[in-house]
Amino acid sequence: QVQLVESGGGLVQPGGSLKLSCDVVGSIFHIAHMTWNRQAPGNQRELVASRTSGGAQYYPNSVKDRFTIFRDNTKNTIYLQMNNLKPEDTAVYTCNSQARRVNGGKLRDYWGQGTQVTVSS
Repeated sequence: QVQLVESGGGLVQPGGSLKLSCDVVGSIFHIAHMTWNRQAPGNQRELVASRTSGGAQYYPNSVKDRFTIFRDNTKNTIYLQMNNLKPEDTAVYTCNSQARRVNGGKLRDYWGQGTQVTVSS
């Protein structure tokens, strides 16, 4: 039984910062990949940050140099630090991980429920 639980969303003014948290709840042997995604009403889901277990990171141009994905291995928490937020960043943000519950087990895809981020004055 593995669940991802996001938190940290809220209302922030343009130019402000926000840090989202994603708690990986349950027993996990290895997290191979982790991502943050967002979806605004009427828009498709968009990948905003990706990180492999080896530390390789990817950000689309829309958030590059503003967003950072990182994790705390001791707490099994995935974070998304968002700086210089813009109104167009408003969306529901969800975390995702691809992980194995046991050594040699299947690589499974897990998604959280999402947390709302609203950037407005």
